[in-house]
Amino acid sequence: MFLARITGSLVSTHKVETLVGQKLLLVEPLRVDEKDQKSLKPTGRSFVVVDTVGAGEGEVVLCVQGSSARFTPGTKELPIDAAIIGIVDQVQVKSCTIFSSAD
Repeated sequence: MFLARITGSLVSTHKVETLVGQKLLLVEPLRVDEKDQKSLKPTGRSFVVVDTVGAGEGEVVLCVQGSSARFTPGTKELPIDAAIIGIVDQVQVKSCTIFSSAD
């Protein structure tokens, strides 16, 4: 699993039948800033993911890759490699809140 911020969406007019109607989003993985461990920092990479929870642009989400992306009831039959499985409310490191969706 990894944390990511939704940076955009993807539209594909030609795709396999099982992906028709699936919401595709672009995410950038996040990591804890190694210098002070007080913030999340983008990694500079991007992934296309299937949204299973109704997430939106700018939100921090929990993603899975590989076979784990096909373990949800809605993704079992999809030819996917990554999926959003949660919207993050808060991240704490060593009793310090480094991300809160309420901010």
